[in-house]
Amino acid sequence: MTTLVIAAIVAFVLGAGIAVGIVLAIQNSKANNIVKAAKEEGESIKKSKMAEVKEKYQQLKSELEKQANARNSKLQSQESRLNQKEKQLQSIEESLMRRESEVDQLRTNYESQLEIAEKKDQELDRLHHQAIEKLEAIAGLSAEEAKKSMVESLKAEAQTAALAYTNEIMEEARMNANKEAKKIIIQSIQRVASEAAIENSVSVFHIENDEMKGRIIGREGRNIRALEAATGVEIVVDDTPEAIVLSAFDPVRREIARLSLHQLVQDGRIHPARIEEIVAKVTKQIEEEINEIGKRTTIDLGIHGLHPELVRLIGKMKYRSSYGQNLLQHARETANLCAVMASELGLNPKKARRAGLLHDIGKVADEEPELPHALLGMKIAQRCGEKPDICNAIGAHHDEVEMQTTLAPIIQACDAISGARPGARREIVEAYIKRLNDLENLAMSFPGVQKTYAIQAGRELRVIVGADKINDADTEKLSGEIAKKIQDEMTYPGQVKITVIREVRSVAVAK
Repeated sequence: MTTLVIAAIVAFVLGAGIAVGIVLAIQNSKANNIVKAAKEEGESIKKSKMAEVKEKYQQLKSELEKQANARNSKLQSQESRLNQKEKQLQSIEESLMRRESEVDQLRTNYESQLEIAEKKDQELDRLHHQAIEKLEAIAGLSAEEAKKSMVESLKAEAQTAALAYTNEIMEEARMNANKEAKKIIIQSIQRVASEAAIENSVSVFHIENDEMKGRIIGREGRNIRALEAATGVEIVVDDTPEAIVLSAFDPVRREIARLSLHQLVQDGRIHPARIEEIVAKVTKQIEEEINEIGKRTTIDLGIHGLHPELVRLIGKMKYRSSYGQNLLQHARETANLCAVMASELGLNPKKARRAGLLHDIGKVADEEPELPHALLGMKIAQRCGEKPDICNAIGAHHDEVEMQTTLAPIIQACDAISGARPGARREIVEAYIKRLNDLENLAMSFPGVQKTYAIQAGRELRVIVGADKINDADTEKLSGEIAKKIQDEMTYPGQVKITVIREVRSVAVAK
């Protein structure tokens, strides 16, 4: 029994050992297969990476070769240009050498001629001195003494006569000029009568009953918003009975709004689509009326041959105002004043009337660049084929350009006369007083200024400076600086004349 147990154990141990050996053999075979597969995969990866490296190397190599070729071609072109410039320099050097030799030859000839001329001058000087010595011996005076005595005598006599004659002429001319200028201006003003009507920035539209107000406003205000958007005019509907206020600084838009409202109320159909239709129709009517007004104005003044654009701008003046003065009325008045004044001075009244009518067309130009209206009007007149003297009169009536004809100062004077008529223009009292104070304070800000006075309704500024702080040469510079500062910092109608006064007073007391 024991032997059987031992035999069974031995057989079990031997079976287990054989099984372990078989398992180990299988695992070794798998491991060898994995190692072999890993080696093969590594080899394939190595080959692919080598191929990529070679491809990148070839690409870099080709790019470097292209860059090298481009640099070589650039260097060759630069070398060829340098060679060409070197040849040009050589040719220039050769020409300079030739010219230098020519200059040397000319210098030699000039020096020889100069020596001959100096010898002749010396001979002439010797003969001249001999003649002077003979004359001095005969007259008993030296040449310098005789010359000085004669010059002083003639100079004193001429100065005395010239001074008396100049003073007499200047005094007579000044008296006659002032007298004639006042006479011409007074006659021109008296012969040209005109009404002064102030333009407002609001219009009142009357309606029959307050029920119409609700229809004009529309549901939730849509009608009034459509009307304001189409015309650009503020429409004020308040508790004022049977009236609606139209407010706008542009008289053309205000007139379009008024006529549109009139037609809408008469028609009775008030809605946004109808409003836009009526406003477009009225705008076209106003344009036709502007052209008709321009033609009628030119016919009334006897002006012919104007460009159609100028005729339209003249008609447009009816719907513009300057400080409350109607621009077309101002232009007509200026034109008539210019014609009368030109006739008194013996100039062409037709040209003067034409320039006077056109002098403010820059204020109604369709385009509005950053230019003064005088310069803009001059450019429009040039573009429309007006003559140079009329264009210069338009551009110079506010001194933006230099006056080149006798017509220009006439236009400037008549423009000032028309604008300065009592009641022709208006300005709010507070704004007027503030503008005068600002003028005086601006001039007081300059060093050396003692007192300032704004006179002639702000058209002239008198500046009194200290004689011990500013000399005569600096007064002109100071007036220019004040004028420039006023132009840059202030808004004002017309122009402002700056007069700087430097006064020296010497006081002594006799005891």
